Amino acid sequence: MAALHPLLVTRLCCLNCGATDVSKLASSSSSLTRSKMSRTFDRMAIGKKQSCQGFMPDVMGTPSQNVSLKVCAARVSIEPTEQMFTLTTEFGKLEKESTYLFRTETGDQMKVSVGKRNLKYAVYIEVSSLQSHSSSNRLLLSWVVYRSDSRCYMTEDFQDSSPDGRAFESPFNQISHGTYTLELEFEAKKIPFFLSFLLKSAFEATSSISEIRSHRGTKFCVPVGLGRGSPFPLGLSFATDGSLNISIFSRNAEALVLCLYDDVLAELPALELDLDPYVHRSGDIWHVALESAETYESYAFRCRGKSTDQLESALTLLDPYAKIVMKSIIKDKRSTSVNYRGLLMKEPTFDWSGDVHPNIPLEKLTIYSLNVKRFTEHESSQLSADIAGTFSGLAQKLDHLKDLGVNAVLLEPTFPFDEENGPYFPCHFFSPASLFGPSNNPISTIKSMKDMVKRLHMNGIEVFLEVVFTHTANAGALQGIDDESYYVNGPVELKQGNALNCNYPIVQQMILDSLRHWLTEFHVDGFCFINASSLLTGFHGESLSRPPLVEAIAFDPVLSRTKIIADCWDPINKTPKDVHFPHWKRWAEVNTKFCTDIRNFLRGEGLLSDLATRLCGSGDIFSDGRGPSFSFNYVSHNFGLPLVDLVSFSSGQLAAEFSWNCGEEGPTNKPAVLERRLKQIRNFLFILYISLGVPILSMGDECGQSTGGSPAYVDRKSFDWNALKTGFGIQTTQFISFLNSFRERRADLLQSRNFLKEENIDWHGSNQSPPKWEDSSCKFLAMTLKRERAESQSSSETSHEFGDLFITFNAGQNSESVILPVPPEGMTWHRMVDTALPFPGFFSADGEPVLEQMGGLFAYEIKSHSCALFESRSQGG
Repeated sequence: MAALHPLLVTRLCCLNCGATDVSKLASSSSSLTRSKMSRTFDRMAIGKKQSCQGFMPDVMGTPSQNVSLKVCAARVSIEPTEQMFTLTTEFGKLEKESTYLFRTETGDQMKVSVGKRNLKYAVYIEVSSLQSHSSSNRLLLSWVVYRSDSRCYMTEDFQDSSPDGRAFESPFNQISHGTYTLELEFEAKKIPFFLSFLLKSAFEATSSISEIRSHRGTKFCVPVGLGRGSPFPLGLSFATDGSLNISIFSRNAEALVLCLYDDVLAELPALELDLDPYVHRSGDIWHVALESAETYESYAFRCRGKSTDQLESALTLLDPYAKIVMKSIIKDKRSTSVNYRGLLMKEPTFDWSGDVHPNIPLEKLTIYSLNVKRFTEHESSQLSADIAGTFSGLAQKLDHLKDLGVNAVLLEPTFPFDEENGPYFPCHFFSPASLFGPSNNPISTIKSMKDMVKRLHMNGIEVFLEVVFTHTANAGALQGIDDESYYVNGPVELKQGNALNCNYPIVQQMILDSLRHWLTEFHVDGFCFINASSLLTGFHGESLSRPPLVEAIAFDPVLSRTKIIADCWDPINKTPKDVHFPHWKRWAEVNTKFCTDIRNFLRGEGLLSDLATRLCGSGDIFSDGRGPSFSFNYVSHNFGLPLVDLVSFSSGQLAAEFSWNCGEEGPTNKPAVLERRLKQIRNFLFILYISLGVPILSMGDECGQSTGGSPAYVDRKSFDWNALKTGFGIQTTQFISFLNSFRERRADLLQSRNFLKEENIDWHGSNQSPPKWEDSSCKFLAMTLKRERAESQSSSETSHEFGDLFITFNAGQNSESVILPVPPEGMTWHRMVDTALPFPGFFSADGEPVLEQMGGLFAYEIKSHSCALFESRSQGG
């Protein structure tokens, strides 16, 4: 490089045909004298132009759906560098020019420039210092656009790969002694491809021909319309000039093929580009740049490595970072398979103007959990077929969410997934599944989801996503790209579950990039990590005390204002896992113990101490620097029995559900059993909303949706909107709305970010005696929550209309007579809830005054299997 004139700043590309050290080529190129190099550039205008607009008409002219082009690069070492000057010839300047220097087997120099001019691509070849060639002989370029099986290594004769059994030959033009030039021109629509060639010296005197190859005896090869690309960012990206860059991680891949499709319905790619590891690989990342892909619509990969060989398979591999994903069906004689591809287009723009994250504090949240498809796909939703079961359909039912009084929705996984096993087995992490959008169109799906988020935000409702980053679907996900890096290499049970190696650096980066993408592009407000306990495992399945991914999410600046929730339910084994989850005061948790203890108490088998712990925010879990607002509570989930079945089925196979059928298994007409079940449903809801923490209501529980006693996820049914109009649906929906409203009004006691002070809680057992905390035969508990009073305020002063709360819980079969505490001076007790009373009197926003009995005492009878709530209010308030 020292021999080059300083004004001719060129990033030279060294093509090292084979494994020869690049330094040899560098030393060879530096032997050019400064004057000769300068003169060579000046004489480029004399080069002969060879037009090849119609090359290989029998192949390139064939409709693309009937031809599969496979372009294979030579295994050559190319270190491309950007040309910093504009080359001018009589044909006009070349744009986006790349320059390559070769050394021939005879030690001669050859420079190849590839660029764009007037919507066409030109390849300019200059051979200099050709000592072995006489000026009386002709110099020919024997060339083909390389088409072959993707495993070829450019060692065949041209006759084997040319469509008509011969290579094209184009004569060079001699511009000086030992210097020859030639230019080939191609239509832009032909790119990308590789031009493979060698030189032929024709001796006129003897009619003999000698071939000149690279210094390693191989053919020369240059990419046209195909650049080296950049390793970052991963996935598909676009430059301002319209060119594309694609990069993918695969440490163990030995060969990688980029497949381009010209039709979204095509089963086979129209073009396959075999990426040269010397050119298109930096470390463990493969990358390639396409100057244009106008004739292609989607892309995917084939891969060959130590543990996989996909080069012959009809199934291709989806780019893990693809932002717009389409599903295709691959059919063969034996089966039909689903295959995913990325679309070669930018994400559609969206007008986010006016959108503001509600930023609701944790302690103020009240959540509704739902499945996007099942929520509105039923005909009773009365939505048109194109939006029923979609994000748009969900937005149309905004009034129902407002009627319930919720301020956040938790969506079951919306990633593309294995439709046989359900949404908890994802195939991809950067796009919503097309089945949640109108007409199953990926572009419409993205817009539909963003519209939904914006509309919910306008109504003060946050959007949380359930995400699964611990495992994938059995096929069609990351398998085949680099299994040794992406998947856990530990115990057999982990391998069988396609467990992702979450704490491996590249997988950790992918997960963080995915979360940032959903936050920045879709404006979601939080994430609930399903199977979160598996985020704590290492590469071989070992437990990590300080898992890198969990810590990285906690401290990521982009995610700093996002709610992050750990849910340790395992969708593979269908059970929750009890672990100590590291939190760094950022992670909230779905509280499985809350669900278990409340179910146990209401069926008459729990301890009073367990009930009290859950009512007060689960201090046994969250007193380690967090608080009750980090406890996300539920009594039924989108897995297991729905609420109505918890009080209707309790056969032996349902032991893990901690349910109670209230006296008879399954459907019944007995009034006593039905009354008991109704009270129990009210009790579950009452305890859920009266407890400290964030309540999660599961879709369908407000209208008595049933699975017939099956805890299986697949037996969950679509939401029946007609059920909301039944007597049960009306009263339950109104009760939930009341509880949310009351919870908000009494935020001082029910929505505390911190645990209540011990002196602000009084506990009462049966017969006004202290509770017997560890006696499993005790079924009654009452508590007084005392309103915090300022130190300067005397006991006789009441600065607020509302005072203390008195709450009772009776899981026994007998009634309990309670004496209410003496209310603060100037106040009287009002009954707000009694789950034993008939509708509409079992709850009241205004409250029913409790009549004072003799001696100034307030007595009340708490029926069996019921709960009650009393509020002290200013007299006349």
